[in-house]
Amino acid sequence: MEYRFLGRSGLKVSALSFGSWVTFGEQVDTDLAYNQMKTAYDAGVNFFDNAEAYEMGKSETIMGQVIKKAEWKRSDLVLSTKIFWGGEGVNDQGLSFKHIKEGTEASLRRLQTDYVDLIFCHRPDKFTPVEETVWAMNQVINEGKALYWGTSEWSADQIRKAYDFARENHLRPPLMEQPEYNMFKRDKVEKEFSSLYDDIGLGTTIWSPLASGLLTGKYNDGIPEGSRLDLDKYSWLRKKLLESENGKAKLRKVEKLAKVSDEIGVPMPQLALAWCLNNENVSTVITGASTVEQVEQNMKTMEILDKVDEEAMERIEEILDNKPKEDLDWRRN
Repeated sequence: MEYRFLGRSGLKVSALSFGSWVTFGEQVDTDLAYNQMKTAYDAGVNFFDNAEAYEMGKSETIMGQVIKKAEWKRSDLVLSTKIFWGGEGVNDQGLSFKHIKEGTEASLRRLQTDYVDLIFCHRPDKFTPVEETVWAMNQVINEGKALYWGTSEWSADQIRKAYDFARENHLRPPLMEQPEYNMFKRDKVEKEFSSLYDDIGLGTTIWSPLASGLLTGKYNDGIPEGSRLDLDKYSWLRKKLLESENGKAKLRKVEKLAKVSDEIGVPMPQLALAWCLNNENVSTVITGASTVEQVEQNMKTMEILDKVDEEAMERIEEILDNKPKEDLDWRRN
């Protein structure tokens, strides 16, 4: 396993990490979760990602039970949670000081830990002043309930506003962002955040590297029984990925990518993960799985990185044809 610094911090996270979104509590019970997490841990994964919203807390509960059963040394783990959707109560959502405090404490109880290493603002909250959110996150860190805080699916402007306010008031600024990033979703990580990597030392913990399974190639011939897109609750995702014109165009590209995959001897899921890892601004790639075998396959990506070389990346780029455009040089001299 390779370990990378999380942004401009001294914290190292495994290049491949493990997340529980969708699967824990839905497709994965505690026993299977234990086998999955142990497989990832044995492969060198130290970062395990979660959120209060995942299965309304059940995902955190399962992960906490697994960690307790495994008896792993706490200092060997980097645990995270994300705060925004905590329940149906009038103050159980958003990024108010009240919900950040109460949501964090509830997550810690479910995870059976005294602190999380990373805590994220799961989405921007247009109703809460960013100043209140920054103060709240700073307080959570001061109380020892989290070590670093960051954002998920915030814009570059929103992150910079939070960062500037924190610096001006001697508070802990956001360190990391958790954006969606894959071969079909590139603009935010590759262009919008480009100035933030050097300016504020932003780290990234990217999610959906396989584009909800599209980049595994398993949907090229239909929807496998038991897969995520076969679940009724994800019918909206099925329509978006497979039944829209945009989705069908992506499937055609996946078929072409599969040929590159075959020719260089790298399975499609590993090709997609390696492509993400080749971006130096990606601190860690969060992987998910519904079976132990999928975890094993994902972890083998570290063994084939050299096969996804510059030539392979160029071939992929030709197929994707979606590289974010550079800003126009109006001087042209």
